Amino acid sequence: MNREQLEQLARELEAGQISVQVLMDALEVDATDSVEQASLSLDLDRQERCGFPEVIYAENKSPAALAHAFTTLLEADQDVLATRLDEHKAEQLCRQFPAADYNPAARTIRIRSAAPAPSLPGHVTIVTAGTSDLAVAEEVRETLAWMGAGTSLVQDVGVAGPSRLHQHLDLLRRSDVVIVVAGLEGALPSVVGGHVDCPVIAVPTSIGYGASFGGVAALLGMLNSCASNVTVVNIDAGFKAGYVAGTILRRCVARDGET
Repeated sequence: MNREQLEQLARELEAGQISVQVLMDALEVDATDSVEQASLSLDLDRQERCGFPEVIYAENKSPAALAHAFTTLLEADQDVLATRLDEHKAEQLCRQFPAADYNPAARTIRIRSAAPAPSLPGHVTIVTAGTSDLAVAEEVRETLAWMGAGTSLVQDVGVAGPSRLHQHLDLLRRSDVVIVVAGLEGALPSVVGGHVDCPVIAVPTSIGYGASFGGVAALLGMLNSCASNVTVVNIDAGFKAGYVAGTILRRCVARDGET
């Protein structure tokens, strides 16, 4: 809280417009935010080491701490990506950062810095078993957009209707990476893996009835995939799948430049 804000609160207290408790609550929130900001240590060297800036996991962070993190990254000419951001926090942050792009389905915010926008050759296709998996797929898509990768989204082609997948096989076979997002029994990545020669990243989701155990059934099914090109990330980990796909594309570019 700056001097002007503190003086305004003091005048409102003196005029009887607010109570002592309101003033104390405001000071307590400000003190908490200050401690949180002081404890937030951003890794500004990560882009140099790992190719992309640090990503902010927004859950359990205050809007003030997130704003501090965003400002720090932008001042270093690094693009912002924040994940797991609820609409209430996002509304406050979008007022502070008008250039912010908030995706309510993915619960992500992206903000471009003054640096040139990243661009990765190649293409990633994101496949969902059902529309219930779309929120996780959107987190994948937003992550890859932040990394500068081109994407396509194929929705609702689960194994209960196998003919629906066949309509998209040409696109899948042209892709450099395919990310398959599925809940319930998690069978779709194995089916896709049997049709393509590229890496397939499987994302189990927490969608399903009781015996799906919040995505554990899908996770175990994917880990036991008989398709050799399938690898698996954690439950609902759309960001992780997107990031791994982006690093695959980036390394392919780096290898091409060395030859």
